[in-house]
Amino acid sequence: MTVSGSPMAGRPGQTVRDSAAEMAQLVLPHEANVHGTVLGGTVMHWIDLAAAVVAARHCRRPVVTAAIDEMSFLAPIQVGQLALLHGRLTLVDTSSMEIRVDVDSEDLMSGERRHTSTAFVTFVALDPVTRRPIEVPPLVLETDDERAEHARALERRRHRLARRAAPRPGSPG
Repeated sequence: MTVSGSPMAGRPGQTVRDSAAEMAQLVLPHEANVHGTVLGGTVMHWIDLAAAVVAARHCRRPVVTAAIDEMSFLAPIQVGQLALLHGRLTLVDTSSMEIRVDVDSEDLMSGERRHTSTAFVTFVALDPVTRRPIEVPPLVLETDDERAEHARALERRRHRLARRAAPRPGSPG
């Protein structure tokens, strides 16, 4: 058993499965574009909700979205199909948490499923009184797959922090 990060190393951690969340959304016509497929913004909204549930389950504090590092749309989801969202923690830092959300579609008549989207969302836990970032419990990694995903999350975090530190075009500095 490995605990990621060191901020709250003395405190008991939470496992990936402790906070994982699954959601199902039936795609209705009002959520579709002119092609009869769900709007990308609607999928992003569902991803944000699923990730928020995971983050709040992990820390039992108010949480806010801090970043969406990567979002890919691999296949459309048709009106009448289910969008199945599965969210799980990949990385925990002092007050932030990275959550991977995978989206699959399911045809309710045939049962066919296909992977449609993946996103990596960072949430920050807030103190309920001050609304300032607050430490969260460490993440306990139990499986080789979780440790491998955690290693990839550390690399994404490194890139995210480097992008944030880089001067922006047109800005002084």
